[in-house]
Amino acid sequence: MYKRVLLKLSGEALSGTEKNFDPNILHNLAEEIKEAQKLGTEIAIVVGGGNFIRGKTVADIGIDRVQGDYMGMLATIINALAIQSALEAVGVDTRVQTAIDMPKVAEPFIQRRAVHHLEKGTVVIFGGGTGSPYFSTDTTAALRASEIKADVILMAKNGVDGVYSADPKKDPNAVKFETLTYMDLLNKGLQVMDSTATSMCMDNKMELMVFNMNESGNIVRAVSGEKIGTIIK
Repeated sequence: MYKRVLLKLSGEALSGTEKNFDPNILHNLAEEIKEAQKLGTEIAIVVGGGNFIRGKTVADIGIDRVQGDYMGMLATIINALAIQSALEAVGVDTRVQTAIDMPKVAEPFIQRRAVHHLEKGTVVIFGGGTGSPYFSTDTTAALRASEIKADVILMAKNGVDGVYSADPKKDPNAVKFETLTYMDLLNKGLQVMDSTATSMCMDNKMELMVFNMNESGNIVRAVSGEKIGTIIK
């Protein structure tokens, strides 16, 4: 079982068929994290903002890339607060830390304080990306996991149970990989995370597990070290 994990969630995974948030998804997510925490694992979370805004969509309508990235960072903070509220509703102590200072909303990201919260059994949610444009929330996950010395990044995918040779929703002949290396991701061009995040994980010897968050109980299984999805080392 992992002692400390970083759970990477996409913003779209929170929305379901709703526009921004599906309350049932938020509640079920909170219950699963609560059960996983009962195992004694320290849990940190990084969440994307795609249920509100995506960089490509913003660029398509003529908004500057830097401005668009900051808009995306703000969206991740909205999602972090939503997850915090859902967790606290089921009795889980949480802290939101942001890379962009907004003291009336959340704590600033301070590595030592984040680790201290985790050691006390508090779930820490990192919002605001890295605080700089041109970096994805995948890179944020790789960076924060390295900073807090997590054992693994648990990358929860929306309806996909691992890494495939092609999109399994489009190609019936797609082959699922049980294990991969980070060089495999780069050489095969597998779109698991961007190249910056991949390189950072590889340089810091960070383990990554890609799994389907839509299957009930999978977060607990992943935290327990059960070999679900695809393992990347």
